[in-house]
Amino acid sequence: MTECFVFLPQMRMGLDVLLGRARAAEAAGFTGLALMDHLSPPLALDQPMYEAMTTAAWLLAGTTTLKVGHLVLCDGFRHPAVLAREAVTLDHASGGRFELGIGSGSVDAEFATFGVTPTSARDRTDRLSETLQVVRRLWAGETFDFDGRFHHLAAAAQNPLPLERIPVVVGGAGPRTIALVAEHADWWNIPVHRLDRYDELRPAVGAARPSLQQMISFIPDESRRAEITELTNRRFRSFGSGLVVGNAEELTTHLNGLVDRGVERFYLWFTDFALPDTLHAFAEQVFPDLH
Repeated sequence: MTECFVFLPQMRMGLDVLLGRARAAEAAGFTGLALMDHLSPPLALDQPMYEAMTTAAWLLAGTTTLKVGHLVLCDGFRHPAVLAREAVTLDHASGGRFELGIGSGSVDAEFATFGVTPTSARDRTDRLSETLQVVRRLWAGETFDFDGRFHHLAAAAQNPLPLERIPVVVGGAGPRTIALVAEHADWWNIPVHRLDRYDELRPAVGAARPSLQQMISFIPDESRRAEITELTNRRFRSFGSGLVVGNAEELTTHLNGLVDRGVERFYLWFTDFALPDTLHAFAEQVFPDLH
C-alpha cells in the first residue's frame, strides 16, 4: 500500500498530547509521522512550539514501529556535523526509524529575526548542497577534508555510522533543488502547488521516490459534513488546492488519482490536528481501498 504519514506540526499542544497522537497514528496503521522545523510558529506567533529534533526523539522513544522525520528541517539552523550526529543517534536509538527530511528554508522572516545566514534563496540552496555532501560523507565513514563556501572541515570523521541507510527527503521543484534530489535524496516531496509540473519534473529526480503533502478535512459521516466544511473553510481556505475536503470515498478517489500518477507517499495534514478518532476512522475507511 502507498505509505501514509501524519504531518503534525509540534505547536498548540503539549508533548504528552503529541505523543498520544503519534501512538494513535501507529495503532491505526499509519507508516510514519512528520514534524516541522521553525524558530517561530508560522502564522501563529502567540502559540507554544517545541524544537524539531528533540520532539522527534521524544516521539521515537514513545513508539515502536512509527517512522519519524520532518517536512522539513531547515538546513541553516544546524551545522552538518551536528546534524549528521543527531540523525545517527536517533537512527540507533529507534532501531532505524528516523528519516532526515531537509530543505533550504522557506520563511525569510525567520532568517532576519534570528540572524541566521545565508539569507538569499540562492545561497541557502548552495549551503544545502554542501550540507548534503558533508552528511553523506560522514555517514559513509570517511575521513575527509571539505573546503566549501559555507562549510570547512579538516580530517573529519564520525562514529558510529548509520545502522543501514537513513532515508533523506528533499522537497521542492526548482531546477537546482531537483538536481540535489537526484544526487542525494531517497524521497522527493513535490509541493502541492507544483503538481501541474509533476509529469515534467518526475524524470529529472532519478531514483528518488515521489511524495506529496496534502491537507485534508475528513468527513467520517455525512451528518457532520456542513459543520466540518464550515469550520475548515473558516480556518484554512487560504490553502487553496492544498486542501481537500471529503468523505472516505471522495478522499480515496482523490488520493488514488495521485497514486496512479506515481506518488508513493502522502504526508496527510488533518485539519482537526489529527484527533485520534479521526486517525482511526480514516484508516478504517480509506486504507482498504487505497492503491
